[in-house]
Amino acid sequence: MTATTPDIDTDRRARHNVWVLVAAQALLGSQMPISFVLGGLSGQYLSVEKCLATLPISLIVLGSMLTAPVLSNIMQTYGRRAGFVIGATGGAIGGILSVWGLLSGSFGIFLVGSLFTGVYMSAQGFYRFAAADTASNAFRPKAISWVMAGGLLSAIIGPQLVKVTDAITDPIPFAGGYMAIVALNLIGMLVFIFLDIPKPAPVTETTDRGRSRMELLRNPRIAVAMICAMVSYALMNLVMTSTPLAVVGCGFTTNDAADVVTAHVLAMFAPSFFTGHLITRFGVERIIAAGLVFLAAAGVIALMGVELTNFFGALVLLGLGWNFGFIGATTMLAAAHRPEERGRVQGMNDFAVFGMVTIASFSSGILMNCSGGSAVEGWTAVNYAMLPFLTLAGAALIWFSMIGRRMA
Repeated sequence: MTATTPDIDTDRRARHNVWVLVAAQALLGSQMPISFVLGGLSGQYLSVEKCLATLPISLIVLGSMLTAPVLSNIMQTYGRRAGFVIGATGGAIGGILSVWGLLSGSFGIFLVGSLFTGVYMSAQGFYRFAAADTASNAFRPKAISWVMAGGLLSAIIGPQLVKVTDAITDPIPFAGGYMAIVALNLIGMLVFIFLDIPKPAPVTETTDRGRSRMELLRNPRIAVAMICAMVSYALMNLVMTSTPLAVVGCGFTTNDAADVVTAHVLAMFAPSFFTGHLITRFGVERIIAAGLVFLAAAGVIALMGVELTNFFGALVLLGLGWNFGFIGATTMLAAAHRPEERGRVQGMNDFAVFGMVTIASFSSGILMNCSGGSAVEGWTAVNYAMLPFLTLAGAALIWFSMIGRRMA
């Protein structure tokens, strides 16, 4: 058997794990669209300073950034299931605190809840890596993309739960959605009973621990993969965080905002059914490049107007760009390190990704609410802010294609 020939037994287990992770992505992942639809609106409702409206979303991402290295080390030592259950527990606590904050009118309690929600978001980020753990080299891109495709159901479930729970706690808005988040986490963590990923071998004095973090960062493939993942995720978050505020601020309804976010999340995950095939056929660098082009096109459509069709068009392109850019970068990273380096690389990558996303989400609120006197001016500022980051990722990808590949 050659190194590139799929191991049938391994891929049988890998396919089983993929379906478990798809179910987790669909059920537990539904809380993320709820959080992104309601986070900025809840912040606007609770905070006296409107420039802090998107701070709850920023703290979700900050919690994810701070938790990523810890969860990665836990998974390296105790296995994926332990880390994923911790993530769901954090999400449930975050939902409870968010409900408490809304019912009591406390922005501070709501922010603490957002920070705990970040524990779940961090764990969810490792679903894609878990899909690759037991997969052969040939099946790995498809395993990653299929797990990401599980988000397609979450794109439908989450925003619909926002609508269904909208009036549960009248006259206090939004708390019903966070009650749904609590239920999703408590029920969803049961899915991980069926996960079949062996625990990593215990580390001993003779164990090869692999390269150090600095040695890993000097690898061009790892560095470029991290840059492209950071930019793809950060720009998606930058624009999506402001979208509900922009939609409502331009005279549309909360339900309209939920529909736009639904279209966006569908576009994020629907292509995952074939992204892995495209990576296998055309190469990972070309798929990442296509993702960056889609992200740029999203900004152009957004700047052309503030009709509902513009919001839908921009957010669909934004989702497509994230899918190609982020799945491509994940595939590039997964192929660039050895199993003993898994915890170190993946924790470092997600710390960097969510660090950039934290900055983007916080900047989104400032740009949206503090760039002028209207929602249109704020929305314009948000979309212009994409340009330097797209330039950075594009330049890194071109450099790798021309020079870096020979050094990797």
